[in-house]
Amino acid sequence: MLEDLRTLVEVESPSRDLNALRKSAETVAGVIEARLGGRAVLVESEGGPHVHWSGGGTPRVLVLGHHDTVFPLGTLARRPFLVEHGRATGPGVFDMLGGLVQAIHGLAGLEDRSGVEILVTADEEVGSHFSRALIEERALACGAVLVAEGAADGGAVKTGRKGCGTFEVSVAGRASHAGLEPAAGVNALVEAAHQVLDIAGLARPEIGTTVTPTVASAGTLDNVVPAQATVVVDVRVESADEKERVESAFAALSPHLDEAVITVKGSVGRPPMPESAAAGLFALARQLLPGLEGRAVGGGSDGNFTAALGVPTLDGLGAVGGGAHADHEYLLVGSMAERARLVAGLVDAIRSA
Repeated sequence: MLEDLRTLVEVESPSRDLNALRKSAETVAGVIEARLGGRAVLVESEGGPHVHWSGGGTPRVLVLGHHDTVFPLGTLARRPFLVEHGRATGPGVFDMLGGLVQAIHGLAGLEDRSGVEILVTADEEVGSHFSRALIEERALACGAVLVAEGAADGGAVKTGRKGCGTFEVSVAGRASHAGLEPAAGVNALVEAAHQVLDIAGLARPEIGTTVTPTVASAGTLDNVVPAQATVVVDVRVESADEKERVESAFAALSPHLDEAVITVKGSVGRPPMPESAAAGLFALARQLLPGLEGRAVGGGSDGNFTAALGVPTLDGLGAVGGGAHADHEYLLVGSMAERARLVAGLVDAIRSA
């Protein structure tokens, strides 16, 4: 497993870099074919190639993951793959190349791989816009989904996830000389400041709704009233009702300054993953690994899409470790074999149910 993990980590795969993603997809396909046999097919998309493999027979369970990472090209030179003191480190080891390797090796331990499919997408980290339809198609065809994303703290599987999305609020004002004619302009930065306060007020943390302005830009020169401003907002919700409320509130934003114009893009693109979607599979997992914990978390994954369809979905079956998207990302080597066996056991349990 460590040999294959090194192979995947050392092929960098930043989202949206189509050349890098193609090389990564080909490498993932090669590892799958080497360990499982058969043919791993590259499914072309505008977001990069996805990888699909089938063990044949009637589809029963989909193992879901992604091969894109958040790290730009060159990260590997600064932070190479390393195994030391029981930890593997390097870009993508936890999110989520380690989980892919574990799942592949778990399936390799099964004499019968019929009914199993693997789908490894190329654009999960940037919204899954070009893979969602394929994910949903294969999830419905299979009827159960095991998501190989990294585990929650302490190795817990993820039994629920918040819905999440990004909004971009653009303000159009009017430029003027900041010293000679400040009143002749419409200050887009001032309007954006009003909007930030309005937007932050949409949060309802007591019921799990967070609305967080994260990036803002405005202005061109220090003596010009800014004519343009933009605010980017991260949104997380636990229920469909909150998704609708927040989306409606963004659509209803109105300017505070005369002649300012507001444009809103975005939505809560990943629906919430209710814990009910994971209940049956989690019960099976606890039979296989007594003491295994389940936890609802704030981050989203492609499991949100499959759970929203009503397809039983269990997430967080991948690497045990931490530091997703950060320089201290790591995987606990000692947990790899156990997690691989857990995936294999779940596949057997689902097929015999």
